[in-house]
Amino acid sequence: VQLVDSGGGLVQAGGSLRLSCAASGRTDSITTMSWFRQAPGEEREVVAQIAWSGVSTHYADSVKGRFTISKDNAENTMYLQMNSLKPEDTAVYYCNAEAVGEESYWGQGTQVTVSS
Repeated sequence: VQLVDSGGGLVQAGGSLRLSCAASGRTDSITTMSWFRQAPGEEREVVAQIAWSGVSTHYADSVKGRFTISKDNAENTMYLQMNSLKPEDTAVYYCNAEAVGEESYWGQGTQVTVSS
C-alpha cells in the first residue's frame, strides 16, 4: 500500500483546512485508516480513525467537534476536514493505513501551521 497525503498549509486560528490521503496498491487489504500528527518535540499521536469497510470513526478528545474524518472507497481516498483550527493543532499530519497481517503504512506527512 502506498499513501500520499496532501492539503496542509498555513491558516489563521479559527480557519479550516482539508487534508487528503490517496491510497494505491493493495487497498483491498486495508482494514483501518487514521490520521496522526506530530508537533516539534512531541510524540506522534492519533487524531482520528475510520474503518475502511464500514462507518465506524474515532476521534481524539482534543479534536472532537472540530475535525471530521471521512473516506471515498471508490477513489481510495481518506479526508480530514479540520475546522476551528487552533495554534496547538500545528503539526505534521500523517495518514496511516493498517492492513491485514498487521502491516502498517504511512504517508510522507503534510505540514499544518495555525497562526494566532
